[in-house]
Amino acid sequence: MAGNKKTVSADSSNPLNTLVNLWPYMWPRDRLDLKMRVVWATVFLLVSKLVLILVPYFFKWATDALNGKLDMAGILPAFLLGAVALVIVYNLTRIAQVALNQLRDALFASVGQYAVRQLAYRTFVHMHKLSLRFHLERKTGGLSRIIERGTKGIETIVRFTILNSVPTFIEFLLTAAIFWWGYGFSYLAVTAVTVWAYIWFTIRASDWRIGIRRSMNDSDTDANTKAIDSLLNFETVKYFGNEDMEASRFDQSMARYEKSATQVWTSLGWLNFGQGVIFGLGTTVMMVMSAMAVSRGEQTIGDFVFVNAMLLQLAVPLNFIGFVYREIRQGLTDIEQMFDLLEVEAEVVDKPGAPDLVIGQGAIVFKDVHFAYDPQRPILKGVSFEVPAGKTVAVVGPSGAGKSTISRLLYRFYDIQQGSITIDGQDVRDVTQKSLRSAIGMVPQDTVLFNDTIAYNIRYGRPSATDAEITQAADVAQIGHFITDLPDGFQTKVGERGLKLSGGEKQRVAIARTVLKAPPILILDEATSALDTTTEQEIQAALDIVSKNRTTLVIAHRLSTVVDADEIIVLKGGEIAERGTHAALLDMGGLYASMWNRQREATQAEEHLRQVRESDELGVVVRKPPAV
Repeated sequence: MAGNKKTVSADSSNPLNTLVNLWPYMWPRDRLDLKMRVVWATVFLLVSKLVLILVPYFFKWATDALNGKLDMAGILPAFLLGAVALVIVYNLTRIAQVALNQLRDALFASVGQYAVRQLAYRTFVHMHKLSLRFHLERKTGGLSRIIERGTKGIETIVRFTILNSVPTFIEFLLTAAIFWWGYGFSYLAVTAVTVWAYIWFTIRASDWRIGIRRSMNDSDTDANTKAIDSLLNFETVKYFGNEDMEASRFDQSMARYEKSATQVWTSLGWLNFGQGVIFGLGTTVMMVMSAMAVSRGEQTIGDFVFVNAMLLQLAVPLNFIGFVYREIRQGLTDIEQMFDLLEVEAEVVDKPGAPDLVIGQGAIVFKDVHFAYDPQRPILKGVSFEVPAGKTVAVVGPSGAGKSTISRLLYRFYDIQQGSITIDGQDVRDVTQKSLRSAIGMVPQDTVLFNDTIAYNIRYGRPSATDAEITQAADVAQIGHFITDLPDGFQTKVGERGLKLSGGEKQRVAIARTVLKAPPILILDEATSALDTTTEQEIQAALDIVSKNRTTLVIAHRLSTVVDADEIIVLKGGEIAERGTHAALLDMGGLYASMWNRQREATQAEEHLRQVRESDELGVVVRKPPAV
């Protein structure tokens, strides 16, 4: 991508610096067509300003012609010496100037949108490069709002700095030169003082408004975060009947937004009023000077009209100076958080020149692994074990023992502080993340699906897969018959996060997705812990098929799912407390045996309760009076 090597700064005090950093996106090295559009847009910009300067001259000459004091013989062509001809040319010149401006804008439109797209793409890619830690600490609603406003802010800066700032500067220079050359230094001095006062006031007032704008943005982000968070947890809100509380929290954020937004519009009114007063005073002084010169016979009525016309034309770019400055500053305010995101460094990065992971048999080795999310709270303390190629090793233990951390480290969502994790002798930190993750399949406890079709969610395991391969994967996951019985089959929408499917159905889709990926290494991270006993047994049967002849690491809570594992690792407090087969661990009578006995008692109690309920239902049927 053009310009991706540059770091964009959010230095709101230096818009020029931001423009310099944005320039590679507006002058892309690999897009000659866009470069030519920039060139032609610049040409039309310069021509339009030269034409604009002619407009008040034709107005002046037409006025003098009507007054009988036009003295342009030998300078203007004969056919332009008449008042009617000058009026026509005056209006044609105005039309031509507008046409040139619109042509300039049209040529530059694709350049500006290209810059917006490239920066939005860069931000999107960067967000996926950031660590899991970053995303766990951020709120999705606020993050999406920051990117949305930042993208609009980029468009504002690109458009207004090129299409308004440069033309305004050129027009001011031409106007100043004409006043000095045609009417003397006093007119130039008044023009310069008026412009300086106008710009000074605009900058001071706009700086004051930036703080208000930031407050409004913060309130907007907060309100959007609360809204999305509440809607994503729709069922939880309903479970506890807290609709009124959620509405109140949202309304409080919107009340802060309302207050800040009102201040933004009120301050804009004062800004516009102050600008009007300053320019009005400058115009008054110059018009009085010209009127007095006409009274003394030093100027014609045409000169008076010319001065007024030039001032009216100057008012337009002056207004754009204030508008552009406000928009650029506000645009910078909008994108400063987005630029902060771009400056966040990824916690986990590939080493320079890192090779791809080469899978031989898929043996996994954890050797003296130490890891902590927070240095003050170590999670794993010297964990060592091996998952031989084609074998199944389970990791069990109490909550907080570090079980799920092991799967995250194998995926290299985090880097360990000490020790090594290798696959076929290759340290996961020495190979590319993409090749590492392409070799591993994951069936997590909480399967979150995309709000799309069942086919899309299964095909996510391998986007190039055919429909036949998707159907085959669904059959292996024992969900094929369920899908074909649906009215829309594989084209059935699963809803937000897959909420239209049951927990077991979502797990089967996740299994089918992993089957389609066909990885040599498989991680089952508490894949059945959230399911009822019957569904667990069905899912476990599908998992047994998928894990056959694959190197499989099972993170388990329910011990009934790991009894057939080749080895079971028991974690406690970040250390391996016990290890062995199911039978050997039961014979030890230690932590594993204690956990097994507790879970077996809980399962028996659950089964007894189910039988009681079925008996009650049967009793109701038996006692039901006969039909008359």
